[in-house]
Amino acid sequence: MKKTRILALILGFIGIVLIATFIYYQYNISPVDSSSKANIEVVIPDGMSTSNIAKTLYDKDLIKDEFFFKVYLKLNSVGSLKASTYLLTKSMSLDEIVDMLVKGNNSEGSIRLTFREGQTINDYAKLIDENTNISFEDFINTTKDVNLLSTLINEYWFLTEDILNEEIYNPLEGYLFPDTYEFSKDKLTSEDIIRTLLNEEEKKLAQYKEELEKNNIHNIITLASIAELEGVKSEDRRNIISVFNNRLDKGMNLGSDVTTYYAFNEKMDSDLTSEMFNTYNPYNTRSSEMAGRLPVGPICNPSIDSIEAALNPTDSNYLYFVADKNRNVYFTTSAIEHEEKVQELKENGDWIW
Repeated sequence: MKKTRILALILGFIGIVLIATFIYYQYNISPVDSSSKANIEVVIPDGMSTSNIAKTLYDKDLIKDEFFFKVYLKLNSVGSLKASTYLLTKSMSLDEIVDMLVKGNNSEGSIRLTFREGQTINDYAKLIDENTNISFEDFINTTKDVNLLSTLINEYWFLTEDILNEEIYNPLEGYLFPDTYEFSKDKLTSEDIIRTLLNEEEKKLAQYKEELEKNNIHNIITLASIAELEGVKSEDRRNIISVFNNRLDKGMNLGSDVTTYYAFNEKMDSDLTSEMFNTYNPYNTRSSEMAGRLPVGPICNPSIDSIEAALNPTDSNYLYFVADKNRNVYFTTSAIEHEEKVQELKENGDWIW
C-alpha cells in the first residue's frame, strides 16, 4: 500500500513537471505581443553567434527568453541562421521568427527589399540602386512619368489628381507602402516595384476606404507622413494630429521642423537655420506664409499606424508639442506652457539638441 502511494506521488510529480514544461514551452513559443503591427529591424551580421542572436532578439522584445531560444534551436535541430537584415514583429511566434532566420532574406532567383516606415522615395531609390540593376535615376524618373501617373490614378482609388500638383517633389511620395517585398531578379523594372508597393498600399487601406473617401485622402496621407516622423507611439501621433488640426482651425502654421527638413532636402540630424524657417516653400510649415495650410504633399511614406492616427485624432485643445531626447512627447495648450516645458527639458538635460 505504501509503495502504491509512493508510486502515485512520483507519477503525480512527473505529471506536474510535464504539464509545467508544456506550459513553459507554449508560453515561450507564443508571440510577445499578438496585437503589435510595428516592424522591428533586426540586423544579423556574418559570424554572429547564436547567443548574440538570442540577445539581439531579446533586447528588441521579439522573444521572451534567451536561454529558451537556444534550447529551442537544439530541440528542433535548427541549422545555421542566415546573416541578413530582417523586419520582424512582436506578433510573430518563435516558430515564425526562426523559420525566417533559417530561410534568410533572399531566395534563389529573387531579391528581398525592405522599405522602412518614414523613408522617402529618394531613400527607396537608393536602396533599389544598391541592390538591383535599376539605377537611382531610372526609379525616380519612373515615379514622375506623367503618362504612368495618369494610368495609376485611373487604376488605384486612393491616388487622386492632387498628386499632379507641379509643386510636389515626387507625386507618389506617401503612397508606396513600406514593408518587406520579394521580387524576381529576372527583368525587374521600376514599374514592377512601384505597382507592387501600390498594390500593398491598396490592401492596407481597403478597410479605411469609406472613411478616406469621405475626407481628402491626400490631406490624410500628408498629415500621417508628418506624424510618422514627429512621434513614435500611437497615442502621441493621435495627439500630434490633434495639434495640427487645432492649429489649422485657428489659421496658424503647423510649425513642424520635419517639413522644413524635407523642404530643403536636409538630413534629419543636420542643423536648420533661421533663414530656412522663414523661407517660403510649399512644404515648409515653419514659414509664416504657410499659416493655416498643410504641406503640398506627404513628406515620407507613413505606416498604417500614422494613417489611423490621422483618421482618428485625439479630441483636445492642444496647440503645441515638443519631444525630448528619448522621443517622449509633451503637449501644451499655450505658448507660455510650451516655453516652460522646453526650459524644463533643457534644465533636466533632456533637450533633444
